[in-house]
Amino acid sequence: MSDAELVLRSTRVITPEGTRAASVAVSDGTITAVLPYDAPVPGGARLEDLGDHVLLPGLVDTHVHVNDPGRTEWEGFWTATRAAAAGGITTLVDMPLNSLPPTTTVAHLRTKQQVAADKAHIDVGFWGGALPDNLKDLRPLHEAGVFGFKAFLSPSGVDEFPHLEQDALARAMAEIAAFGGLLIVHAEDPHLLASAPQHPGPRYADFLASRPRDAEDTAIARLIREAKALDARVHVLHLSSSDALPMIAEARAEGVRITVETCPHYLTLTAEEVPDGASEFKCCPPIREAANQDLLWQALADGTIDCVVTDHSPSTADLKTDDFATAWGGISGLQLSLAAVWTEARGRGHGLEDVVRWMSARTAALVGLDDRKGAIAAGRDADFAVLAPDETFTVDPASLQHRNRVTAYAGRTLYGVVKSTWLRGQRIVADGEFTEPKGWLLTRTH
Repeated sequence: MSDAELVLRSTRVITPEGTRAASVAVSDGTITAVLPYDAPVPGGARLEDLGDHVLLPGLVDTHVHVNDPGRTEWEGFWTATRAAAAGGITTLVDMPLNSLPPTTTVAHLRTKQQVAADKAHIDVGFWGGALPDNLKDLRPLHEAGVFGFKAFLSPSGVDEFPHLEQDALARAMAEIAAFGGLLIVHAEDPHLLASAPQHPGPRYADFLASRPRDAEDTAIARLIREAKALDARVHVLHLSSSDALPMIAEARAEGVRITVETCPHYLTLTAEEVPDGASEFKCCPPIREAANQDLLWQALADGTIDCVVTDHSPSTADLKTDDFATAWGGISGLQLSLAAVWTEARGRGHGLEDVVRWMSARTAALVGLDDRKGAIAAGRDADFAVLAPDETFTVDPASLQHRNRVTAYAGRTLYGVVKSTWLRGQRIVADGEFTEPKGWLLTRTH
């Protein structure tokens, strides 16, 4: 530790080996050692004594819609990354839509990188998009460093990002598998969605009926068949239907290379509590019943679901009308995801080590950043969140850093106050005060 510039000391440091009292040495933005709590601090190093606050690795959120450029009135790299930092997230991977242009060519990727470069308060990477007409662009995007490719199996909600029908899915998956890439999929079957009952209006029960579990289950079964046939690596986005869990577990046991995420809103909110007309709760696939939620938690515990990400998908407030059929579908969760998940997890007997595994270690592994992110260990980036896990706060939309302060969590009391967030050994937010942007733009390296 003789060359350390900074030492962070806490009685509770979450490491891959467990939670322990430790001193974490940092030099040149990298963790150089995790040492006993009472290890001497070298001369010239700055000591940050965190007391009993928990030091955990910065979270890695691999499912974020920043919408910049093109729909920056919905969000933007400046506001999204500030919200993320305030919530203990130090890395995000931006989805290829709802920005204009979408990230579907190398030129579009360069446009987005240029916009993000001086606005990112945390590290930012990018997904590419797989469309019916951009097969030729997939390999160049992969070589340019996107972390994988997103596809929809049903309409995306924006005209510039059409979904893949069965033949187009097979072609895209084959091309991506040929260069060892990752295909991430919004899995709802468009035919089952079209045949579901459609009753516009403010009743949440009507909206829920319009997005049945069968639509998810059928699409996931199709994805598994294609992935098995092509030996492709695939990832199921924002799983909400617990009915799909047995087939996912079976596919994995058979060697299909499939991973699965779910989201804080599916784990903490239930259909039974959504008020009619409250479209801040609208997302696709939808928030389902409490019994379904229990099974999602069970799947997290047994490893069938790999990780938890926000699917932060904001819009302007005027698009959140009281008609569930026409309101924009998306939940803003960047700033609140850690607290929301921790609040529910602790009530179900899980520890912070579990939350770190779901929201940092496994998300970093999903995108191949686990050599740099996702753990407090020597050689990793010195990205940290400092958390008071037993302190509570009541969600006030006015306190959020999101551009549009519409939240399904308004008025909820949550456990877990983020005291500060650190990026490569530099404190980037503490007690609501932010530094200038220090984030890097990340590209896939392997």
